[in-house]
Amino acid sequence: MSDHDTLHDHHHDNGRGHGHGHTVAADADRRLLGAALAVILTFMAAEVVVGFVARSLALISDAGHMLTDAIAIVFALIAMRVAARPPQGGFTYGLKRAEIVSAQINGITLLLLGAYFVVEGVRRLITPAEVAGAYVVATGIAGIAVNLAATWLLNRADRSSLNVEGAFQHILNDLYAFIATTAAGAIVWLTGWGGADAIAALVVAALMLKAGWGLVRASGRIFMEAAPAGLNPTEIGRRTAALEHVAEVHDLHIWEVTSGYPAMSAHILVAPGADCHSVRQAAERLVRDEWGIAHTTLQVDHAAPDVLALGRAKPGHCAVPRQSGAAITTPAPSVSAPTVPAPSVPAGSVTVAGSATETGAGHDADGC
Repeated sequence: MSDHDTLHDHHHDNGRGHGHGHTVAADADRRLLGAALAVILTFMAAEVVVGFVARSLALISDAGHMLTDAIAIVFALIAMRVAARPPQGGFTYGLKRAEIVSAQINGITLLLLGAYFVVEGVRRLITPAEVAGAYVVATGIAGIAVNLAATWLLNRADRSSLNVEGAFQHILNDLYAFIATTAAGAIVWLTGWGGADAIAALVVAALMLKAGWGLVRASGRIFMEAAPAGLNPTEIGRRTAALEHVAEVHDLHIWEVTSGYPAMSAHILVAPGADCHSVRQAAERLVRDEWGIAHTTLQVDHAAPDVLALGRAKPGHCAVPRQSGAAITTPAPSVSAPTVPAPSVPAGSVTVAGSATETGAGHDADGC
């Protein structure tokens, strides 16, 4: 075989619980989101009317939040349909990240609404307006019931999807808002103090900002192709390098295609004479069973004898910690090559997102 005849494997299994590729689950999620949308739109129209009649900022802010709830669900429904399209043309993963775009839009709208209601709430604290407390209490109680129903519907959907979670966070925050609004309305009704309405609006705004930032941060990690939260690339690399016959692991990358769909690629060097296929299969089993990474692209090559002999002592070698990623070494067994004097395999090493230029010389002429 030539120098470039190495083993590349692309493996994926979408049969995990992240909702991608499951038509029945996706259809059930769409029905649940559609039902929640109908409930919200019906109540929102009534709340806008009562909010203006009662002159309640808390009610109007709640209605505005419910409008974003409705828009969030519409975006989620559209994104689910778009993401279900198969890969084609230049979109080799399909349009699965449409759901992440939807989640980020939901997060940004929450941040913008939260900022607006902070400004309005402060203004109302300085200059309190007359609020009809009885209207606020009645509408707030009805709103709690409506949002409990909508929250229950969305909680039954697949919340491991950041898209569905974005819509759920909108509804959940609206439920909190109605509880605060009802409490403020009761205070205004019983004491006549209009400042309670403004304080309720500020509480709602704080909840919006918290949920919005969480969505923007989570979707941003996926767009920036960071490793999924809870997965440590260094530890995954160390465990992979400790597999039998593995001499080195480098160019390790772990990212999420969309929420609940982690992927991994790596270049693995094995001892001369070792079975590249069995090592690759062992690495796939390890990352799938231990960390749930079912979509892997692994390149497996035989390490050259000089790499095995020099190991970490070679200046600039990827086993030496560098700025592009600190290397980790773990013991590896000695393996005799059938066609070369049997070298002692040095400590297995791993470099996370290391430079392929420095390590490319480590392949032997026969590949795998």
